[in-house]
Amino acid sequence: MTSPVSAAAPARGGLAVAAALAIVYVVWGSTYLGIRFALEGGFPPLLMVSGSRFVVAGLVMFLFLLWRGVAPPTRAQWKNLLVMGALLLLMGNGMVVLAEQTVSSGLAAVAVASMPLWMGLFGAMRGQHPTKGEWLGIIVGFAGVVWLNAGSSLTGSPVGLVLLLIAPIAWAYGSVWSRGRDLPSPFMTAAAQMLAAGVMLVVAGLLHGERFNTADWTLNGGLAVAYLAVFGSIIAFTAYVWLLHHARPVLVGSYAYVNPVIAVALGAFIAGETFTSHDLGAMAVILAGVVVITLARARQPK
Repeated sequence: MTSPVSAAAPARGGLAVAAALAIVYVVWGSTYLGIRFALEGGFPPLLMVSGSRFVVAGLVMFLFLLWRGVAPPTRAQWKNLLVMGALLLLMGNGMVVLAEQTVSSGLAAVAVASMPLWMGLFGAMRGQHPTKGEWLGIIVGFAGVVWLNAGSSLTGSPVGLVLLLIAPIAWAYGSVWSRGRDLPSPFMTAAAQMLAAGVMLVVAGLLHGERFNTADWTLNGGLAVAYLAVFGSIIAFTAYVWLLHHARPVLVGSYAYVNPVIAVALGAFIAGETFTSHDLGAMAVILAGVVVITLARARQPK
């Protein structure tokens, strides 16, 4: 006879995964618009839009966890965290922010949406082979993202296009590489990784020639940076790190298919951007791909 506690545990676990996915879907979908507002508000990309906000968010969360008695990372764990931070945040997030200076958000969405494909490939190299259903979801989702941006006036510089090619590969490899590594608790992992990567991003920004120039900053840009720090960094990134340890890589990577849908919707309601029935049809295909991946995961033996 199954005890009430053991019967409720899988349900709670499923609800936790669903809630974490919802946070990553919605919040990270909104960061495209947040990055745009921050850049338009005069904030330097690596120094402020990425680097300083990760330092602040990571430091606040790190000190709070220490205050709550959470064990800090060991020396061996710090080495793994530095690698993760370099791949996910320095190369992944940093390159997307740099690219959005010259590349349209639609093209950025297409590039980032290729990330689940790379996660599936890197996962297969480590023996975590996606099922046929998951591969079908990957293909359907990516087709929807391509359709979403087909025929639009996508603009971009050659450098921006290269950055958007490298960013999802680095993020995907870092996500798959992190599984099974010696790491602290998921929350401490997120905090320490943001802190370490934030320092790397600030250094990269200074080397890139960026400087703090408050005369160019606007209120809207400052609010956008604050939103990116609290919601994009602390809340959503923590949820993502937690998911890496509690869900299959392909399911975790499905956020890249939903983010463009969220980005288009928020752009329409907040920034006055328009979308057509063509876009709505593409969004339906993207969500269908996510549903296929989710159903394929649900059929996996426990």
